[in-house]
Amino acid sequence: MSFDEMDVGTIWMDGEFVDWDDAQIHVLTHGLHYGTGVFEGARCYDTERGPALFRWDEHLDRFYSSGQPYDLEIPFSRAELTDATLELIRREDLESCYVRPIAFFGYGSLGVSPEDCDVQTTIAAWPWGAYLGEEALERGVEVMVSSWRKHASSQIPTNAKTTGLYVNSLLAGEEARRNGFTEAIVLNKEGQVAEGPGENVFLVRDGELYTPGLSQSILDGITRQTVITLAEERGYTVHDQATISRGELHTADELFFTGTAAEVTPIRQVGNVEVGDRGPITEEIQSAFFDLIERRTDDHDEWFTYV
Repeated sequence: MSFDEMDVGTIWMDGEFVDWDDAQIHVLTHGLHYGTGVFEGARCYDTERGPALFRWDEHLDRFYSSGQPYDLEIPFSRAELTDATLELIRREDLESCYVRPIAFFGYGSLGVSPEDCDVQTTIAAWPWGAYLGEEALERGVEVMVSSWRKHASSQIPTNAKTTGLYVNSLLAGEEARRNGFTEAIVLNKEGQVAEGPGENVFLVRDGELYTPGLSQSILDGITRQTVITLAEERGYTVHDQATISRGELHTADELFFTGTAAEVTPIRQVGNVEVGDRGPITEEIQSAFFDLIERRTDDHDEWFTYV
């Protein structure tokens, strides 16, 4: 669904609520030219106890820490960003939505150094359903291993959610779609499994779960952290610092993606190799995740910020 089809009308921008169409920046904005911004993607869920942001504190932690390698200091406090987000959701009368905070070096100069550029900060929210499609949550998706590799943490910080770095994700995802697949899996420079363009990857083998560790050039996803906790609480062994070879994708009992947008999405095929329909462990973890976020359980209420 395009923004033109959505009934949304307000964005919070640098401390003020502005009309959606008036939320504009200068064409010579530093972040536009050099990708010098950081962002987050969070979800607000329509729970049985009312709309609630999921793991907002953890998203804010990563938002602020993502700016640190770039000396990008977000000029608003956690409380200010939280109040702005909650008020934005109320103003738009949204029950379930995706929330996008972004901070970037703005207009000032166009040298590579942003020293003359102020940091601008914006928060938007809009309705957004299943990222890879509602059907994918049950049937799973077909993926290919991309020819593009994930950059290494020795080149660019991989655990900072930086705007410019997502050209890597775009290349991988569009390559997959051009070849008839829903999504891609990206290998790191050593040829081991890293992640999807916007998702972490989990593999199930012999009743245990494996997911690439931080040393594999991944983003430490908040949904990844959530799934690790949910799986361990259900008695599963989770190898969360795993090294997974490309070949292991083809011999896995089950595979699934996790992410704020993708939530918990099964992978049913890698290239021309069938993994199979949503497996029993994936289904159990997926059900536990949706029971949690829709508050059909009282577990982990500390993860929710109610609107």
